[in-house]
Amino acid sequence: MKTSEWSFRPVVSVALFCVALVILSGCSSASPLTEMPFPAPVDLAPGEKLRVVATTSIVRDVAANVGRDLIDLALLIPTGTDPHSFEPIPQDVAAVADAHVLLANGVGLEGFLEPLLESAGASRRVVELSTGIRLLDAGENRDQPAEGEPHHPDMDPHTWTDPNNVMVWVENTERTLSTLDPRNAEAYRANAQAYRAQLDELDRWVRDQVARIPVEQRLLVTDHLVFGYLARQYGFTQVGAIIPAYTSLAQPSAKELAELEEAIRDAGVKAVFVGHTVNPNLADTVARDTGTQLVLLYTGSLTENGGDADTYLDYVRYNVSAIVAALK
Repeated sequence: MKTSEWSFRPVVSVALFCVALVILSGCSSASPLTEMPFPAPVDLAPGEKLRVVATTSIVRDVAANVGRDLIDLALLIPTGTDPHSFEPIPQDVAAVADAHVLLANGVGLEGFLEPLLESAGASRRVVELSTGIRLLDAGENRDQPAEGEPHHPDMDPHTWTDPNNVMVWVENTERTLSTLDPRNAEAYRANAQAYRAQLDELDRWVRDQVARIPVEQRLLVTDHLVFGYLARQYGFTQVGAIIPAYTSLAQPSAKELAELEEAIRDAGVKAVFVGHTVNPNLADTVARDTGTQLVLLYTGSLTENGGDADTYLDYVRYNVSAIVAALK
């Protein structure tokens, strides 16, 4: 789904540029994200569209399906970039400052976001789409309710790997756009309903595909802990990850890698799955050591237009097809 897009402003004031340099140096401040989950309506001039910034290409695709040509939509993290490693530049500060709202995944995925929002003066114009999803807990490996708190540093941020969670994203996006732009609320509602129907069909398709894998072979080993929500929803077991963390930026110890290889052999794992945006060297080594297949998937980003996964629907279909082919 395509929408008209507005470009990031190429010129940034000296003051804003200096603020951006503070961001890039790693300074941070108290979180502004809990103050207002849904921004107040904006006063749009005749013919003016909502200016929306999406953090990731997956967030953008959801926003495009709900907003369609009623919004001007920009992307913050470039397509093909690992969201865990993204660092904003001064033009990003200007773009966020110019937006009516910024839509984010949340749950700590966008670690750069809080100081960026403060610098852009946009602390009350951000919505974390994962709000309301039942999150996976890192510390005790169990489910925990979100309870309305948008920032969970010990929770799994990869909520989009389950299409049922993206249905929550759609609801939050519809509510956000309708609140900001009530004159088009009915259109946003209709767009959201149509997209939810596609996601519901996608969920049924995933279940049919996963059913082709014997239960004892539904074993996932990934580059980092990225498919927890997919595993929970569709009955996979996460044997482990090359990087036993929710971020691809961590580094495993030699002991952790040895334990993972032992677990792979003991469980009879068939494949190691690694994201296109992650360095595959460690995963390739583990696959060779254990005699398993190395399979590339898409994780934190869609592809450019015309690629294998240039929409969220295609992203899920590509990944599930690759997983089923490797494990059945």
